[in-house]
Amino acid sequence: MEVINTIGRRKASVARIYMKAGSGKITVNGKDYKDYFPQANIQFNLEDPLNTVDAAKSYDIQVNVKGGGFKGQAEAVRLAVSKALVIVNEDNKKPLKEKKYLTRDSRVVERKKYGKPKARKSFQFSKR
Repeated sequence: MEVINTIGRRKASVARIYMKAGSGKITVNGKDYKDYFPQANIQFNLEDPLNTVDAAKSYDIQVNVKGGGFKGQAEAVRLAVSKALVIVNEDNKKPLKEKKYLTRDSRVVERKKYGKPKARKSFQFSKR
């Protein structure tokens, strides 16, 4: 199997992954994913697409991720891994789609508007 690369995005984060046959090693920006994402619930985002299709120990994944915070980065990696698993085997599409791992979450931070302190918050109104 050759190297498969895909891109995942979430909020301001962009994750590029390179997946190849291997023993289940996941590195994120040169570190082990458990060191890069120390929280267990965030690590679950990376592991769950692989566990959903029973491929946890089948592939080595190298991730380059930048932008955003750790949660957005983890969900960007999840999308990229899910896309790569579908490229490997088309049968993986149904279980991943049921868990909504193949859907790009397009919600981003709303921009600040002029005359306001934040995007929608207003200064205190004084009638007189």
